Amino acid sequence: MAKLPVEPRHDAPLSGSDNLSEVVGNWPPWKNLPQRYKLIGTTSLAFVICNMDKVNLSIAIIPMSHQFGWNSSTAGLVQSSFFWGYALSQLPGGWLAKVFGGSKVLQVGVLVWSVATACVPLLAGYMPGLLLSRILVGIGEGVSPSAATDLIARHVNIQIFIWTIPTEERSRAVAFVFGGLSVGSVMGLLLAPPLIQNFGWDSVFYLFGLLGIAWFLGFQVVEGDATQLTAESLLPAKPTTTQSWKTSLKELNGSLQVRKICQSIAFLSPAICMTISSLDPGLPHWEVVGLLTGGIALSSFALSGLYCTHQDISPEYASILLGITNTVGAIPGILGVALTGYLLDLTHSWSVSLFVPSIFFYLTGTVIWLVFASSKPQSFSE
Repeated sequence: MAKLPVEPRHDAPLSGSDNLSEVVGNWPPWKNLPQRYKLIGTTSLAFVICNMDKVNLSIAIIPMSHQFGWNSSTAGLVQSSFFWGYALSQLPGGWLAKVFGGSKVLQVGVLVWSVATACVPLLAGYMPGLLLSRILVGIGEGVSPSAATDLIARHVNIQIFIWTIPTEERSRAVAFVFGGLSVGSVMGLLLAPPLIQNFGWDSVFYLFGLLGIAWFLGFQVVEGDATQLTAESLLPAKPTTTQSWKTSLKELNGSLQVRKICQSIAFLSPAICMTISSLDPGLPHWEVVGLLTGGIALSSFALSGLYCTHQDISPEYASILLGITNTVGAIPGILGVALTGYLLDLTHSWSVSLFVPSIFFYLTGTVIWLVFASSKPQSFSE
């Protein structure tokens, strides 16, 4: 009599080797995450490191000035050198991201600013070399916003199709990625003082630079996971993807309303808080500080407003558009300091010299945004 085949019991306990294989197969823990989440997470981490390397000098400049005998003018020159590279690299960064892709430009940017950061202690005694290193930090960080925008917005080719971020997730992706800048500022300002106190000011530059180099190496692994996909494995996704883009086009009108609301909050919140503070209602100092802090914090709604609009109107040219807006946005930062000082000398009032011009531009910007803002794809992307 023939024996029936015995089926294995699925509820049987796994052997030690089976457990080990299962653990190894699922390692690292983020292995099974959707590729776009890995992309967003690693890009946000890059921006955390970005602002850590940006603010570290603002803390280290004090012991460096004491060691090298710098006066205030020299210290200001060293600190401002970062912005020379940052301002000049915005438009080239957008163009490079458009031509070579945001992934490559972001990787090069992180590597450049990280190596330059690590070189600061070696060049601190030689002023031209120190200025050059900080300019390179500015250049590396200056190309990165456009590169990140390109990563989120670009219609990627078939080999890395899995990197595409759906339109409905774009606002969250932008907010999460660029939110890394704020996290980096906080972490940099918190970590730098104890590092300087215990290990010397040079430890900040070595450690923060090493973090960026480690990110660069880790990104090769994440990017390699995406490029393992073959064109054949993605063919079944084509009909679904085409349909999703049709659906996304129908949602553009809705996204425009979201962009207008979010950007209006970003403009009006600090304007209202500044108005209350300038009227001097007799609030305690800590309440005024809290009010202004809250208003500036709410300006982060721009991450779901202006910062997403570049991608709405032209995913292909989003990096260049961001480079243009960032370059124009740097002009008030340069002129505003001089204007504020002039008005303060003229009026001897912070309310008139600082708050009134800011409120004026916030309100004017809100009106212009509500009237002219659009999420409609533009002809130059067709």
